[in-house]
Amino acid sequence: MLQLNRSFMRLLFALLLCLALPVTYAEEADVNDPQGSVQAATDRMLQALKDNEQALEQDPSVIYGLVQEILMPDFDFNKMAKLALGKNWRKADDEQRVRFVEEFRLLIVRTYSTAMLEYTDEEIKFLPFRGDVAKKKVKVKMEIIQSAGPSIPMALSLYLNKENAWKVYDVKIDGISLVTNYRSSFATKIRNGGMDKLIEDLARRNEKVKA
Repeated sequence: MLQLNRSFMRLLFALLLCLALPVTYAEEADVNDPQGSVQAATDRMLQALKDNEQALEQDPSVIYGLVQEILMPDFDFNKMAKLALGKNWRKADDEQRVRFVEEFRLLIVRTYSTAMLEYTDEEIKFLPFRGDVAKKKVKVKMEIIQSAGPSIPMALSLYLNKENAWKVYDVKIDGISLVTNYRSSFATKIRNGGMDKLIEDLARRNEKVKA
C-alpha cells in the first residue's frame, strides 16, 4: 500500500500549505541562512500561483510544471529516495535506483501540487532559527496555528551540499518523518511484489504528471 495513513497525510497537507505562505526574511539567502533559502522558494511559489491564477483555473495540471520548476530544485531526491527505501536501496541494481528516484520525485511533485492547488490563508509561524550551519545539517522549524486545537509542530531537515546549496532531505510533522513513513509502505510493496512492481505502481500513479 503506497498511501500515507490518513492522520499523517492531513498533517503533511498542513505543512505543504505552509510552504506557500509569506514570511519576512532577508531578500537573498546565503549559506548562513538556510531558513531564508526556504523562504526564497516559498515567495517564488506564492507569486507563481498568483501570476498563473487564470491558467490554473482553466487547467489545474499547470501546477505540476510550476512546482517542479520552483520548489523541487530545493530537494535532494537521491538522498530522500535512498532514505525512503532503507535497506532495499542496497538490494536494488543501478537501473532500478535510477527509475525509482525519478518516480519518487514525481510522487513528491504530485503531493505538493495537490497542496498548492488547495492553498488558503492558514496562519503559519516560523520559529527562531537555532541550527548550527557549521555542521552543514540543520532543521527549519515552524508550527501551524489552528483556530481550534493545539498548534502542530513541523520541521524541514536540510543539509549543505558540495555546491553550497541547502537541500531538503526530509519533512517531519508532529515528530513523524515523511521518508520513514514512506519507507514502511515501500517495504511492504517490495516484500509482496518486488522492486520492479513498486516502480511500476509509482509510474502508473505518476502518469498525469508526465502528460
